[in-house]
Formats: sequence, structure tokens, C-alpha cells
Amino acid sequence: MKINIPTEPIGSIPRPRYLIDSFKKYNEGLITYEEYMSICDKSLEETVHGFLEAGSVVITDGEQYKPNFITYPIHGSNQVIDQKNNEKKGFIIQFQDGHIRQLPILSGKNLPFKYKQYANEYLSRVKKMFPYAKIKQTIISVSAMSLIYPANQQFEKYSKDEFYKDMLNEVEKEIRMCLETGVESIQIDATEARLSLKIDPSGQMLKKFIDLNNQLLIRFNDEEIQKIGIHSCPGGDKSFHSSDVDYCRLLIPSLFKLRVSRFYLEFAAEKDKIRILECIAKNIKPHQIVFFGVINVVDPRVETPEEVRDLVLEIAKYIPLNQIGTCCDCGYSPFSQPPIGGYPQTHSLESSREIAFKKIKSRVEGTKMAEDILNHLFSISISTNPK
Repeated sequence: MKINIPTEPIGSIPRPRYLIDSFKKYNEGLITYEEYMSICDKSLEETVHGFLEAGSVVITDGEQYKPNFITYPIHGSNQVIDQKNNEKKGFIIQFQDGHIRQLPILSGKNLPFKYKQYANEYLSRVKKMFPYAKIKQTIISVSAMSLIYPANQQFEKYSKDEFYKDMLNEVEKEIRMCLETGVESIQIDATEARLSLKIDPSGQMLKKFIDLNNQLLIRFNDEEIQKIGIHSCPGGDKSFHSSDVDYCRLLIPSLFKLRVSRFYLEFAAEKDKIRILECIAKNIKPHQIVFFGVINVVDPRVETPEEVRDLVLEIAKYIPLNQIGTCCDCGYSPFSQPPIGGYPQTHSLESSREIAFKKIKSRVEGTKMAEDILNHLFSISISTNPK
């Protein structure tokens, strides 16, 4: 038996200045959608080459097309009121460095709810440019999207339950289109899971989120589920929003109730790693694999491959070898817009991209180093203990 430890990126890569400027021009109506997407294609090509040069077998589009990882499906939709005009009625994500992100809010007009943009469009563009690449597509969770329905308001002719029904249908449609296009895997981003325990420590909000996601996941058969995973982290937007929330008390046991085969979990930035590994070992099911974050995306220091190797070997003491994968803790640039409140920019956009790819290279090389050591140890055990 050969031990194989898969390693995958999470999603976003810092966007080059020309792309950020083009996004601003597009929002201001200075360039067309087609012109904007053509500029995104250029950035995509550079980004994919960066992945490949770093040794990444599985790639993403680096979210070069998305305005942000949460609300890309409704960006520019006439069904929502954006953050500039909703008088802070939309759901607010408060980060620990003081900046915030605010979600759009459903307006109650032009219903029923529909996505304006599906992730499959991004996937199709990558497939066209890199037809032989193994492409992972990230999408937003139904639990995160559920937060755009006004918290303290029920529309007279469009209840929350009706919205949930339409939203579930839209996300199912998005996933099925990605599967039909030939995606390697689909990662559902659920940063709101850990955040929910900061808002509601009782866990009732998290339970509703888990139930809502499972309402989506039961629509897929076992073969399809093998390609679907969930990503959870405490935020990676230059700062965290919920790193102070206990990982083990409710979050990990709840996440493993989801009907998915893959878990992409923030881990490198955690302090109490042994306790977390013991908790995961207790909750993981035989058919599931955990991709552990072995790179801290908030820390600009580039980890060495040896540091990654040692972390993977530590993980292997607690988790079955065939259920271990690696990833980065989070994406490197989940939003294309500057945050509300602001934070200090310590690196240029160009150096941020360079740092991201150096970290990815360390992840790939360190994972391979650990894999080689584990295979060597396994071969020794077989030779000394033949059947």
C-alpha cells in the first residue's frame, strides 16, 4: 500500500492592481462586463501558472473573477440592496482588527429569489483555458446566503421559508452545473459556522446552519457527495472574526454531522492543536477525509517545507493516514473590495501574490516530504513484520 496525502488550495489569491482597478471601473460603468471578464482572463492565466509553478496539482481560479467569495451570486442583482444603501441593516461581520464586512440585504422586490451569477461560469472559463487541469470550484454555503433575508422582517408576499426553498434550488443548480462541467471537487465555504458560535454560544444558530446545509446535501447521491466538501475557518481577511471561539466544544462535532466527504479545516493558526486533533479523531467517519490547514494565511512569514512536514507528521499520530489531506487555512484574498473600517496594508499587492505562491509551494513540498517519510516507515514495518 502506498500512502498518498492529497493537498489542495482553498480558493482566493491576491488580485493584481490592474484587476482591482478594472473591477472599480466596471462597477462605475466605465467598462463593459465583457471587457472586465477579458481582463479577469488575463489575471486567471497568470494565477494558474503561479499554482502550477508552485507544484499544485489541483488548482482554483484564485477567485480572480469574483467580487467576493460570499455574495458573488447576487452581485449587481436587482433583488438586493447593497451595503452602500442599506443603512447597515444587512448582516455585519466584525473582525478582530476593527474592520467589518457587511452583506447585502434582500429588498423584497423582483422575486422569487434567483442567482444572477453561477460559479460554473468561472469554472467553464478555466476549463477552456486549461482543459487538462484538475480544477476545484469554491461556492458559498446556503447558510451564509440565508443571512441576506432581513433578520427582523418578514415580507408579506415572500416568507423566509419560501426564500429558503428558492435559495436551496439555486445552490443545487450551481453545484450540478459544476459537476456536469467536470470539476475535480467542490468546496462549500462556510466561514459563518464558527462565527455563529460567537453570536450565539448556545449553538442554536449553528444547528440551524447545519440543518440548512444538510437540506441541500441530501439532494446528491453518494457518488456526487464524494466530490463535495466544506471549508470552515475563523475568517482570513487580514484578521480573524472568531478565532477566540472554542473549536472543539460544538463546532467540530457539528461540522461532522454534515453529509459531505471532505472537510477543509483551519488548523495552522490554532494554538491547542493536540486537543483539536483528538476531537477530530473522535468525530471523523471512515468515509471522510480532512484537509488540515498547514499554512497560516494571516501571517506574512512564509513557512518552510520542513515546518509543514513536521505538522503533517504530528497530524498522522492521531488521524488515519488515508483520511489526511493538507490545505492552507483559508484563501489569501476573499474580497476584492477594501473593507469597511480599513486595516493597514503591510505588503504591496504584488508582494502579497508572491508570498501566497511561496506559501503554497511550501505546503506542496512539505506535504510530499511527510508523505515520503510515512511511506518509508510503512515499508520498514512491512519488511520487519511480514505476514
